[in-house]
Amino acid sequence: MDSKSYRLDRFIQKTKDIPVKRVRHLIAQRRVLVDGQLATSIHQQINQFTHVTLDGQCLKDEKPLYVMLNKPKGIVSATKDVQHKTVIDLLPSDLQDKLHIVGRLDFNSTGLILLTNDGRWSKAINNPATKLPKYYRVTVDKPLEPHLIDAFLKGFYFAYEQVTTQPAALAIIAPFVAEVTLTEGRYHQIKRMFGHFQIEVLTLHRFAVGNLHLDTTLKEGEHRVLSEEEASATLGDLATR
Repeated sequence: MDSKSYRLDRFIQKTKDIPVKRVRHLIAQRRVLVDGQLATSIHQQINQFTHVTLDGQCLKDEKPLYVMLNKPKGIVSATKDVQHKTVIDLLPSDLQDKLHIVGRLDFNSTGLILLTNDGRWSKAINNPATKLPKYYRVTVDKPLEPHLIDAFLKGFYFAYEQVTTQPAALAIIAPFVAEVTLTEGRYHQIKRMFGHFQIEVLTLHRFAVGNLHLDTTLKEGEHRVLSEEEASATLGDLATR
């Protein structure tokens, strides 16, 4: 999950349990490769997914993993829970210890959940400053009226957090159905925004994050691994910044 970089010599020292001075000799003797190239310096920076070998022995070969999952109702967006099944529990055992959740959905909400071992990717998605849109389909208990569209665009003041929400797009699909686009993710945000008008949210389903849409072939509880190209495309222009 760590997205930080660190020094090559300290990584080898820790991995092989040898003194730093010895590591310096190994690098000088051209016995260390970093991503297939000869190591250039003891100060060389490596990251979570850098490939490192010593005398042909692989010391580090972690690959990025990106997963989309169709979350059912009644599943907790957490790694562990003593009472309920979690999103992690829905994954095969070989993935459960490798991934963390990228953004959450409420217990009764459904739809697209992302998981990864790439901390930089999850940080970019979760960081409110990036304003990456998340898309939701909502059903409510009262007919929706056009004045709600402007209200969502203006934002709502949440007294508990003492903040005003960022502009949100509301599209009325049917009298009791809407699509909402958020660029932030405050606690029960959509339910609270509709609650301002005494409208109860009955169902909430996230169908897209950024440019990535939930695969319609995935049944509830199912997942699939994303390609690195799909993961990068999720962020759109953010991926190149």
